[in-house]
Amino acid sequence: MSTGVTYPNMEDRNTVCCFLRLPQLFSTCVAFSLVADMGIWRGSIGNWSMSIWCFCFAVTLMIVTVEYFDFESRFPFFWYNLPITYACYAILLCLLTSIIYSITYVRFLPDGPLRDRAMAASVLSCVASVLYGIDVTFVWNYYGFEEITCYVHTLPGLLKVLETFVACVIFAFLSNTSLYLHQPALEWCVAVYSICFIWAALAMLLKLGDWENILPVPFPIFQLGLILLSVILYISALVLWPLYQFYEEFGGQPQWSSDISCIYDLMCAWIQQLAVAILTAINLLIYVADLMYWACQVSIGTEDQPRNF
Repeated sequence: MSTGVTYPNMEDRNTVCCFLRLPQLFSTCVAFSLVADMGIWRGSIGNWSMSIWCFCFAVTLMIVTVEYFDFESRFPFFWYNLPITYACYAILLCLLTSIIYSITYVRFLPDGPLRDRAMAASVLSCVASVLYGIDVTFVWNYYGFEEITCYVHTLPGLLKVLETFVACVIFAFLSNTSLYLHQPALEWCVAVYSICFIWAALAMLLKLGDWENILPVPFPIFQLGLILLSVILYISALVLWPLYQFYEEFGGQPQWSSDISCIYDLMCAWIQQLAVAILTAINLLIYVADLMYWACQVSIGTEDQPRNF
């Protein structure tokens, strides 16, 4: 099937590789190496940051390999969808990592080689975020998405990116299992985050792969149903998570001062609980916006259907 898409020629591919992809690999790899070299001083935030930089490096390397050996046509979806979608996530991930790593760890380090190394890693993470942003701009201009719609440059695509990204940040905080284990209500909240993330990722995959036609119902109705369920589930999480984390009647801690570890650790358990609650509310708002969009789409589609009198 003809798509009207022309893949970059060798000259354009080499330009992108030399001026964007190789610097992306360099910045994420060096940031990872600088923090890894800190040994036991890198802390839990350092380990989390390293995992983000390692992920970005690995996916960028895969993209470089595919483009270098001209394997784009072997993918079951249009190749440009993958790099530009990944680059959108990488912008957010690298920027968020540099901010969190700086404000929760770097600024508390004493002056010396360790602090210099951590600051350099934060700067390189910011540089990587900028490079991924330029990558998105280049792909947009090259393929001419004014004529060919790229999913992540549409409103529903952007909302899906935000939904899954916020969920990933929530999962980062939930890596501290002591926040919810052995508490059924809080374990339900974790299940909600996981289920809604899987649904959003599934919808995105169907759209990226142009597989909407395999569904037994029209894609807008499918989306509307999933998002409506996600909104209901997130409402339950928004009620239960703060209730069982911050109210004494349910075993919670109403103030940060009640968690002694907060005196010494800016990312103590109470702060992590609060972060999850705030991110839950943010993601609920994103899902509500998504629900309104697809409700309008389904309504317009229904009005366009021929009526029998």
